[in-house]
Amino acid sequence: MTHDSAPAAPARVGAAGAAVFLVRHGETEWSKSGQHTSRTDLPLTPTGEAVALALKPLLAGVHPVLALSSPLQRARRTAELAGVPVELDENLREVDYGDYEGITTPQIRERDPDWSVWTAPNPGGETIDQAGERTDHVLDRVRKALPEGNVVLFAHGHILRVLGARWLGLPASEGRLLALDTATISVLGTEHDLPVIRRWNAPAAWE
Repeated sequence: MTHDSAPAAPARVGAAGAAVFLVRHGETEWSKSGQHTSRTDLPLTPTGEAVALALKPLLAGVHPVLALSSPLQRARRTAELAGVPVELDENLREVDYGDYEGITTPQIRERDPDWSVWTAPNPGGETIDQAGERTDHVLDRVRKALPEGNVVLFAHGHILRVLGARWLGLPASEGRLLALDTATISVLGTEHDLPVIRRWNAPAAWE
């Protein structure tokens, strides 16, 4: 069954006040230019490093019981600069764009005018529902850890948007509604035992 036909049941999880902090990596040359970047292992730009470092005071008091990162260097380096030791999790890799790796949405639409990463397949890559299956594995780990305290996840724009949708029990494709910039913090939590978004797309200047 697809995620559209079988959305996740709302999770009843979390110690009192515990939350899931989602951190999108800092700027790379391709995130700056709008080129789709999944498996290409690009470093942060100098600006990306500086803004990732600015995340450190925002995360200093989180003290996660579980901190996971995509294995790609842009996410790992962001975690390092933010001062959070992490375990690598392959399921936090970016959505695989396949043949569309390294090109922009306008360039893709020259070939396929109706293309969207949320609704169309990525030739040679993965569908958004397949990415959603990966985030469900991550969320299984998150839910097991939350009764003990906070969780921090360092990853990429589209996969974190998918994860946000799945946290809410929505189809993976509903991540299209959750715009996410580089070097931002978003916070997932619960209210009356139901999953909610506490903050979304907060920049490093957020206090």
